[in-house]
Amino acid sequence: MANRSIHVTPHKDGGWQVKTAGNERATKVCTTQGECINYATVQAKNNSAELFIHGKNGQIREKNSYGHDPRNIKG
Repeated sequence: MANRSIHVTPHKDGGWQVKTAGNERATKVCTTQGECINYATVQAKNNSAELFIHGKNGQIREKNSYGHDPRNIKG
């Protein structure tokens, strides 16, 4: 799963889901967004991936990078 992004999105049957980019099926379905965020954060850290958290409307509301960050910013 190297360099793949992980998304927390609303699930079609209610609740929330964790999906890896390129996969059709959800990796995990949860009743709360927080539960999915916790699971997805662990997966993103373990796989050096980017995590995208979507709101109820499907738009990205937060993004976290746990992989290689190409920026060379001091501080």
